[in-house]
Amino acid sequence: MRANLQRKPTASRLIHQLLAFLPGLLTLLFPVWFFGQDQSSLLSKEEVRRFLLTAEVVKSEAIGKGITHPWRLTLSDGKLSHDASFQDVDVRAQEAGFAGGGRELNFADSFHYNVAAYELASLLELDDMVPIAVEREWKGKKGSLSWWVDDVKMDEEERLAKGIKPPDTGAWNRQMHKVRVFSQLIYDTDRNLQNILISNDWKLWMIDFTRAFRTLRKLPEEKDLAKCEKTLFSKLLELTKEAVSRTAGAHLTKWEIEALMARRDLIAAYFQRLIAEKGESAVLY
Repeated sequence: MRANLQRKPTASRLIHQLLAFLPGLLTLLFPVWFFGQDQSSLLSKEEVRRFLLTAEVVKSEAIGKGITHPWRLTLSDGKLSHDASFQDVDVRAQEAGFAGGGRELNFADSFHYNVAAYELASLLELDDMVPIAVEREWKGKKGSLSWWVDDVKMDEEERLAKGIKPPDTGAWNRQMHKVRVFSQLIYDTDRNLQNILISNDWKLWMIDFTRAFRTLRKLPEEKDLAKCEKTLFSKLLELTKEAVSRTAGAHLTKWEIEALMARRDLIAAYFQRLIAEKGESAVLY
């Protein structure tokens, strides 16, 4: 009787079998990855905006941080799933008092400013530091829905508390100069350290602008302005009242827009004085 011998597969044969198997495996796994949160990095800004406006809310939880009681919502359109921050605060008063004893005239705390901040950041080409935000209704309340920032390592408060230094001090300072210019421009009275997020690649994100856009025609802290990116300075000079009204007029009053433009003039004049004193290379980068 002849034995029924089986040949042992060679290494090359195993490799060919594996290569033949891989396409089928990738076909099964690719939709799971591609249509998950990772797909968000492939979306255009307009696609992100449309997703925020139309995707279904499938999960919600209170964030537990902040005095405006924001919510973290999980959205899904059946293909993509991603989180967003929802704030519906919209309080306005002739005068408001605070726990620390301070008082503010013409007080406002509004979700509208989150949307306005993103639209303004887009005009200034700072929209890579401010999450996309839209106005949307959830559970019968209108509010701002802002794209959730992925891969957050910590906020600025935690970084300082732990004494962690940025790996690239120059890159960090260049980002911080942008944050300071933008905060002065919109007169953000709540640019606290928890509202500056740091991603794993040490990219800065500004969030929560509900107490910005004051009607004061002065800068809150002129001394915070030391340097400005050349592109940002150019965009500030090009900024017009008409452009702001067109993009953010649904979320800002005409007095808020006029005050914004007055602060733009003050920032421009301040940097022009610095350039005259120190030279352009010492002020613009």
